[in-house]
This record gives sequence, C-alpha cells and structure tokens, in this order.
Amino acid sequence: MGALDEPLTKLVGDRTAKVLADSLKLRTVGDLLHHYPRRYVERGRLTSLDELEIDEHVTVLARIEKVTLIPFRGRKGDRLEVVVTDDRSRLSLVFFNQGWRQKELRPGMQGLFAGKVGVFNRTRQLASPDYQLLDADAESGSDAARQFAGRLIPVYAASAQMPSWKISLSVGMALEKHLSDVGEPLPAGLRERHGLIPLPEALELVHHPRNQADRERAQERLRWDEAFVLQVALARRRAADSALPAKPREARPGGLLDAFDARLPFTLTEGQRKVSAEIAADLASDHPMHRLLQGEVGSGKTLVALRAMLAVVDAGGQAVLLAPTEVLAQQHHRSVVEMMGDLAEGGMIGGSDLGTRVVLLTGSMGVPARRQALLDMACGDAGLAIGTHALIEDKVQFQDLGLVVVDEQHRFGVEQRDALRAKGEQPPHLLVMTATPIPRTVAMTVFGDLETSVLDQLPAGRSPISTHVVPAVEKPNFLTRAWERVREEVDKGHQAYVVCPRIGDEDPEEQKGAKGGRKRRAADLEELLDEAPDEGAAAEGDRRPPLSVVETAGRLLAGPLAGLRVEILHGRLAPEAKDDVMRRFAAGEVDVLVATTVIEVGVNVPNSTAMVIMDADRFGVSQLHQLRGRVGRGSAPGLCLLVTDMPAASAARARLDAVAGTLDGFQLSRIDLEQRREGDVLGQAQSGVKSSLKVLSVLEDEEVIVTARAEATRLVAEDPDLAAHPDLRTVLDSLIDEDRAAYMEKG
Repeated sequence: MGALDEPLTKLVGDRTAKVLADSLKLRTVGDLLHHYPRRYVERGRLTSLDELEIDEHVTVLARIEKVTLIPFRGRKGDRLEVVVTDDRSRLSLVFFNQGWRQKELRPGMQGLFAGKVGVFNRTRQLASPDYQLLDADAESGSDAARQFAGRLIPVYAASAQMPSWKISLSVGMALEKHLSDVGEPLPAGLRERHGLIPLPEALELVHHPRNQADRERAQERLRWDEAFVLQVALARRRAADSALPAKPREARPGGLLDAFDARLPFTLTEGQRKVSAEIAADLASDHPMHRLLQGEVGSGKTLVALRAMLAVVDAGGQAVLLAPTEVLAQQHHRSVVEMMGDLAEGGMIGGSDLGTRVVLLTGSMGVPARRQALLDMACGDAGLAIGTHALIEDKVQFQDLGLVVVDEQHRFGVEQRDALRAKGEQPPHLLVMTATPIPRTVAMTVFGDLETSVLDQLPAGRSPISTHVVPAVEKPNFLTRAWERVREEVDKGHQAYVVCPRIGDEDPEEQKGAKGGRKRRAADLEELLDEAPDEGAAAEGDRRPPLSVVETAGRLLAGPLAGLRVEILHGRLAPEAKDDVMRRFAAGEVDVLVATTVIEVGVNVPNSTAMVIMDADRFGVSQLHQLRGRVGRGSAPGLCLLVTDMPAASAARARLDAVAGTLDGFQLSRIDLEQRREGDVLGQAQSGVKSSLKVLSVLEDEEVIVTARAEATRLVAEDPDLAAHPDLRTVLDSLIDEDRAAYMEKG
C-alpha cells in the first residue's frame, strides 16, 4: 500500500497536483484512485439539459446545434455564441474574444462541456466553459477521444480549474503506473462467498468500464470494501468495550425503582417494558453497557432512561443525565423531581426513606447552589445528577458513577463524553438517547459500536397530530386562519407555540447569508403577519432574513394575538428567566410561547395543542418532526402549521409536504438523510459535508451492510489484531485517522 501514499506531484507534476489538492482535496495516488466517477455518459446518449441547476458546476455531453460570431458594437472584440442541445432543451455557451474557436466548434459535433451554470437574458448559459470534443470519427486524434472510444465516459466531481476529462487522464496515469501496487483488504473466503472481483480489477473497471455490467461489478466490490472496513472498525471497538470491566448494577427488590414504579399513574407500554428489560440485563453485566435508545418522538425514552438511573442508585451507584442545553437540562430536572415526588428528597425532612437527591448542574448557576450540587455529588448524597457540559468540568467528582445517559448524542463531542465517563473508578455503563428515529442501517454505521433498542409505541392517551402547510405567499388567508386557530385553542383553555429560526436583531449570527438587511425586516414581518406578502419575496435567490422571535412576538401582540399572554424563550435569555418562562408556561400562566428551537427536545407541556412554525422551510425534516412532537402530548389532539413563503414547485415545499404527510419518524429520517447526502459516517454526523462513503448508501444497501457486519464480527472474533490480514489493517489505519476514530467512539 506504500505506493498509494505517494504524493501526486511525482505522478502528474507540481502544477496539476496543486490544483487537484486545492480544489478536490486529492493529494496521493490512493486519493486519486478512490475518486470515483459520479456518473457515466454514453456516446450518443446526451445529458438532459433541462435538469441543470443555476450556480451548479456541471459537465454535460451535448451536440453543437448552432455557432454564431457576434462583433461588439462600437468597440473592438467579439462574442462567440455556441448553442448545444440534448434534442429537447438548449444551453448557450459564450466565449469572449475567442472567435478562433469557431473553426473547431462546428455544428453536429458532440463534446463534453464543463462550467458553472448561469443565466443571461433568461437563458441558461456556460460562460467561457472548458470542453473536450468527442467527434464520432475521432479525427482530432485527441487523448480523450481515443480514451473514450467504445467505452462509457466517466464524469467526475470536478472544479473550474480541473475539468472531468483532465481528472480522467490523471486517473489513467495512476492506473497504468500503480494498479499493481494495490493490496487486497477483503479476505479471499469472503470474496469467494459473495462473488466479488479483486480490488485492482474493480478500480480499473470503475474508472474505465467497457459497459454497464463492468460498472456494476466494480461498484458492488467497492461497496463491499466500504461496508466491510467500516464494520471491522466498529466490531473491533465493540470487542474492546466488551473486554473492559464494569461493576454490575442490579435494582434491589423493594427498593427505589419499585417504589417509583408503584407511584406511576399509568402502566408502561409493552415496548417500554421490553427495552427496560434489555437495559437491566446490560446493567447486571460485569462489562459496561453501550446501548443506543431510539424511538418515535413522545415514545417515553426519558422514562425508560430514568428507570435505568434509579436501578443504578438502588445498587449503590450514581447516575448522570447529560443534556445539550440548559433549557432541556432544567426541563429534565423539573420533570424528574415531579415524577419522583418525595423519592427525590432523600435525607431531607419529609423525604422518603427509599429516596435519593436529584441535583441540577449548569454553567450559569449561582455559586451557592453550584457548591451544594458539587458537594452532594462528591459525597454520594445525590444519586441522580442532571446537567449540561458543566458536569464535565474537572472539579466535578462523583463517589461512585455507575451510569451515564447522554440525551441528544450528536450535539456532544467525543472529548466531552469521554471526560464524563472517566469520572468513574471503572468505566460506567452508557446509554445514548436520540431525539428522532434513525434508519436501521444508519444505526449500524454511525452508532455501529452500540447495541440498539427501539421504542416504537406511543404511550396510551397520546392524541394524533394533524400537520398542514400554510403557503403565506400564495394563500395569505391561510395565515390569517392560522392565527385564528391559535386563538381558538387558547379559548378552549389550551396553549400554543410559535417557533422562529432566529432570536432577533441583536443576534450577531443573523446577518450571515441574509440579503436586504434590517431595513426590509419590518416590512417582511408585515408581509407575513398582516397577510400582504410580496410574491417576489419567495424567489430562492432573493430571500429575506429569517423571521425572529423578538420581532414576531411584538407583531403578534400588536396584531393577530392581541390580548393573549405571549412570552418569548430563546437561548440568550438569562437562565433564571428561561426557567421562569418555562415554569409559567407549564403552569398554564402563558397562552403562547414564541421561541427558537430551544423547545425542540424534552419540553413536555401536555396542555399545549398548537404549534405554528414560521419559515418552516429553513428547518430540517427531522427537526420539524421533533418540534411538532411538543404538541399532542395530552388528551386533546395536536395541530402543527408549517408557514412558508416558498413556491409550490420548490424542493423546500416538497420537504414540508413530506412532513405534513406522515407522522412516521423513521420514514422522515430517511428523507432527511437523503437531503443531507448521508453526511460522513466517520466524520461530522448531522451535516452535509463530503461523505467518506463514495459508493455505499446507508439507505439503499441494507443487505450489504447487514452481511458485512456479520462477516466483520466473525473475522474480529477470530483475529482481533488482524495479524493475518495486513492489507485490511493498512486500509483501516488510513481510513480511521485520529479525528474519525475519535468520532467513531462517540458511543
């Protein structure tokens, strides 16, 4: 594998290597060989030009239809206009002061044309595009024409400085010089069992397929490489975890957990009982639990986690619940104390003999309260601790930490998680909760080192939530009706949320990407709240700034919701103010809460029945699903209204229609993942960054992932150090760099 680490400068020269590195992050021969074509075109089968998107850098195969040289009026110079077609649509190519190109760009010729799609006079065009002619007779004798003769033409992710065909020429050089240096990471038995071709052959065919069958054989092999290497890494992590010692934590009969269960005013769902049993079995083991708890919004994950924490306290240990925000930590603390009653007052006057103390620790607490919480945790008086990142600080000590529960895992860094786990004498048990469902194959990749439990039942008494899209531009009367519905819910004695994407004018981040500035904001709010929107405001290229909590609350109080008790909640309020607002809202003293996404998770006010999400198209699919889970938590039905000014045919509206069309979080999570381009499962989850999975799809390749997991588990059991598989170990080491390995240990 050493030759594949060779810098590209030795292969293609300093200048080309610099462009490949700067524009495409390709620095070694191995990087180049694993830069697979994003698609293929066949000679004679032209690119569909009507699917091109503005500002996208494209490579198209098209036929030249018309060539016109137009002199400039009144000055020197000319403009060469070349119209290319796919036999249905047309695209204009424009070259300035390059009339000499008229000799080679002749009508009837086919070519690859690359550039950034723009618009001029309402016509899509490529200005000064790069191109490579592929005339049928190959009369030019060009390298590209010879290379692609009789083959599929690969189209690579490219850049303005490095078009696809130049990448293809560089790849050809790498294949010719270094293909024999490519190792074989997959064991021979595995390849034989699954009918996979050798890796060198796969790399040759993925870059230079003769036909579609070649392409499919190559991609199937490379899909297995990605799945298997990843699953081996995860299997090794699971094996290492299972070898660690841990103190078994079993609830004692007649103890705190039994007393808590006896006080519950409802019975657990079958799913909650099943998952609780799985967790109890893990806690009783002498190896640390590493379990992912996921489920539908409102399925009762927090209750299951609390029962696990009480079992650990029963066994003489302490348990921690780590929340991503102060609002959520305060909500968890308030809910736990209310559910436990005098069981949360252990050692205090009026407290139960079976009880323990439940402390809250956040970064903004006052000194006296903070000092007392730290003391209660250090001496063991507090069996349960709930908090934010403040729990991770060096000064925080526990007498016997037995369980760490992490809520909303993707918001915590590895170092933070590990710092908390390191506070136990032995590795504590770990339970990770996700706010929204995750497709099975995603759980097997992103959280592949964790065992998974799924809650798929909603507790009895939960009411259905109806969701509707409110197109404020097309149908302003719908927005009027939305505010009327909010008033109707309040008149029935219920409460409502209004969610906005940003806080207000004082937000230093708000200007990023916003066009038009502050002068337009008052008018924008009037457009949405006073039912007089400007239909031009919905254009993708001229979007107003996102609506804010501060301004929206003011407009609502002065207009549609005048006379109601309206409060605001956002992350920059003082902790005491946030807690006060949430307490009063939970107590029914606030009719409408205008908030940012600080209410996204964990907030539980059963009397809240309506939610209006402003600029809903600015939120992700899973985020919208999570937000609407804040209503319909009681006996009255829930209503969620998604307000948008995006046009009906836009991708944003399609996302909102998907949310309105189903309450199935697993289905929505698949849609969300497709839009995120699956992120980087070994890098930054929940983002749209470049994926390390180039061929494997965690959504579509379930069979490959499941089978690869079984194969990897068996291989690691037989050869934990991969001593008999040096090529596999080399690939693993190059893939799992320090950052990604740390991320993979996020479980």
